[in-house]
Amino acid sequence: MTAVAPRGFTFDRNDGRPVLPGNLHTNRLLSHWLDFSQPGRLRLFTGKVELGQGILTALSIIAADELDLNLDQVHIVSASTLEGPDEGMTSSSISVQDSGSAIRHACAEVRFLALEQAAQHHGVAIENLRVVQGRFIDARGLELGTYWDWLQSTNLNREYEGLAKPKPIADLKLHGHGKVRRIDLFEKIMGQPRFIQDLRLPSMLHGRVLRAPSVTAQLVNPDQPVPSDLFDNGAGSFTQLVVDGRFIGVLAATEREAEVALSQLQKRVAWHETASLPDMHNLADFLRTAPHETTNTLQKGQLLEVGNEGVSLSRDYFKPYIAHASIGLCCALAQWDGHTLQVWTHSQGIQNLRDDLTKALGLDKQAIVMRHVEGAGCYGHNGADDVAFDAALLAMNQRDHPVRVVWSRADELSQAPLGSAHLVSLRARLNEQGQISHWHHELWANGYSSRPGRSLVPTLLGASQRAQGQPMPLAINPPLAAGGGADRNAIPGYSFENTHVVNHRLTVMPIRTSAMRALGAFANVFAIESFMDELAHASGQEPLQFRKQHIQDPRSLAVLNAVVDRSKWWSQPKEEGIGHGMAWARYKNTSAWCAVLARVQAGETLRVLQLDVAVDLGRVVDLDGVMNQTEGGALQGMSWALKETVQFDRTRITTQSWADYPILRFSEMPELNIHVLDHPDQPSLGAGESVQGPVAAALGNALFDALGVRVRRLPLSQDHILQALNAAN
Repeated sequence: MTAVAPRGFTFDRNDGRPVLPGNLHTNRLLSHWLDFSQPGRLRLFTGKVELGQGILTALSIIAADELDLNLDQVHIVSASTLEGPDEGMTSSSISVQDSGSAIRHACAEVRFLALEQAAQHHGVAIENLRVVQGRFIDARGLELGTYWDWLQSTNLNREYEGLAKPKPIADLKLHGHGKVRRIDLFEKIMGQPRFIQDLRLPSMLHGRVLRAPSVTAQLVNPDQPVPSDLFDNGAGSFTQLVVDGRFIGVLAATEREAEVALSQLQKRVAWHETASLPDMHNLADFLRTAPHETTNTLQKGQLLEVGNEGVSLSRDYFKPYIAHASIGLCCALAQWDGHTLQVWTHSQGIQNLRDDLTKALGLDKQAIVMRHVEGAGCYGHNGADDVAFDAALLAMNQRDHPVRVVWSRADELSQAPLGSAHLVSLRARLNEQGQISHWHHELWANGYSSRPGRSLVPTLLGASQRAQGQPMPLAINPPLAAGGGADRNAIPGYSFENTHVVNHRLTVMPIRTSAMRALGAFANVFAIESFMDELAHASGQEPLQFRKQHIQDPRSLAVLNAVVDRSKWWSQPKEEGIGHGMAWARYKNTSAWCAVLARVQAGETLRVLQLDVAVDLGRVVDLDGVMNQTEGGALQGMSWALKETVQFDRTRITTQSWADYPILRFSEMPELNIHVLDHPDQPSLGAGESVQGPVAAALGNALFDALGVRVRRLPLSQDHILQALNAAN
């Protein structure tokens, strides 16, 4: 087996080759992106995957506009290891800027190559040709062939050379109009098969895996963990039992038989557990005192010393562990024929997952074929990679039969990686002019990434539970150049003369953590924007003006002004118990700008009445997609902020069902208004992760405005509101 090196968080663009746009740099052949072999149809390849964020539609718009095709002439092929580019992970809201940029430039070059051939053949100037639905028209209105005619003799297995510039903005007909039909929605709306959960293959078997109830749980009888008489009592005609260390799986001909067999296993397999988890009720103290490594994310100017003049304030903010809690359960299919392992997965990174399967299963990389199939939501590192390993290992024990594995709801909530608990301690001093002179941000959290492919050791749950499996490595943080992890958005978007940011990454991981949408930005923005409100009130200043006097970036000011100016209720008088709050951030300090206004009704519980959100993500490709992503992100941030927290005792995660993990309901939906600031002359930025942090902070600030008490511990639940009221009284 060829050794597989760990992948980085970004592709290396300093490799000695000329730097090409986006992911063209690492996928330099035009054939990686485009195929015109089918008459009248463009096959467009991408290494990015559809997660419900509408990326396939956005990338299709880019290609159709650049090539002057109708959208229905573009057939986009999502991530597969058989064809198309290797673009690593679909994450961090960079698909449009990296994959989209590559597609835009590849299409521009292919358009030029085809037009050049047509012009030379007919003896006309290339500038006298135009393209309509893939057909080439000369100045007289005569058709001179199509892409499919002129590219027959052109080998696209050639490197991009930069022969033509992409179209000017004014010539893009589909961009930014919001009138393009999402290419992935019809089957979903009509209830037709599209998700991986719908996929069925001939002669398929059904697999289930008995999970250890906790990370450190050990089998009471490791030599014979499964009693020999277990399935002699009518549990069903199971096909095979697979036992490898603490990995215990069952294969059956039907899904019901697999479930019955799993139920029998749960009753009869005995585990020994130890109290290895921290006290959930003192989790902030655990984070602060647990072993950790410290890095200085930013050191600018003087440290904040105690005892100087001016207003000084110090506050702590806390975010608990949160779960992905996707409505659709994680699912995968795999098939092994003795030579090739095929895997159907809704992983966000099929190339990374293949790297870890190679390490875990002892196969050559080329012996594994990965195909992405859409799943019903995730937005981070959920159990999709783990369930793919489950299916693969079971399939390799039942040759030639496809094996389908689905996790249970309990597995989803207690076995998949979680978003890390996160403690932020903020200190600041204001000078005599009421401006912040010193700012100190200190945070404690586990790392925010344990995705496959980025470690010498596989990060797959089932692989770690095999007899010869290695413990999963600690979660790590992406470097700040890739957006950061726990310290994502810890550097405030304000201009302070003296700013220090310190990141304490825990070097113990009692609960498995990894990427959750927005990573550390959710906790850090909640803390920063809550603290800015507290500083404004402590110094007798109006929160909006207080923020604006510390902002130098014109687009940051513009997004704040836009959300206030466009809101229909912000300046209206408030009734008793009604509160208004605001917050903003620029995601990763390099991506989209977002500002949020919240109107709430507060009592023992918090009800969100209205949310106004303004976003600036440069050039808008698919307006409807931007609106959908922003709406979805706002509601997800609202659910996290109001409700979500993973429960556990000293031995195991006790969150097992929706009763243990409430999420936002349809009846709790606020009036939601999205205001998009389009900048067609600026690069496109991602839409999906800019809004969660500002929503949480705006809600916390609105709660304070309504009740006069500050809740600094998420979620903003009834218990935490009552605790704050009791403390204030």
